[in-house]
Amino acid sequence: MATTYVISVAAQLAGMHPQTLRQYDRLGIVIPARTKGRGRRYTPRDVERLRQVQRLSQDEGINLEGIRRILELEAQLDEASDELSALREEVASLRYRVAQHEERRDRIFAASAQGDVLPLRRGRRAAPRKEGAELVHVPRPGPLVRITQSGAVVLVPNS
Repeated sequence: MATTYVISVAAQLAGMHPQTLRQYDRLGIVIPARTKGRGRRYTPRDVERLRQVQRLSQDEGINLEGIRRILELEAQLDEASDELSALREEVASLRYRVAQHEERRDRIFAASAQGDVLPLRRGRRAAPRKEGAELVHVPRPGPLVRITQSGAVVLVPNS
């Protein structure tokens, strides 16, 4: 179970008065979880946020409405960053899938004069073309085939 603090402990950890924490809760600046009896329970993240509010208020002179807006924008930025990371992962995955598809699509096969079938990349040729050699396009990878002198197609076991 995650660590939580009652209001008096959270106030002490943040260096504030408990009434200040109640005020921040009412203003929506730092909203703690609640128990069934409606008691406030602050997480370590809430305490850090309280310290941030204190720094912005005392060191930077920002009023509470400005602090609330800053915290709201930071939360939106975190959400957008998470979404951007997820989208980047999805783009990388889609690029990989497209590259795999392109690789399969670009495969062609050449039949030698002896009937051997050689896999080639699109735009490439087998060794110097001999008379009787022909290019064969196979849309899906499958078993190797051999074309005999008579033109018969024979399956060659994969080894």
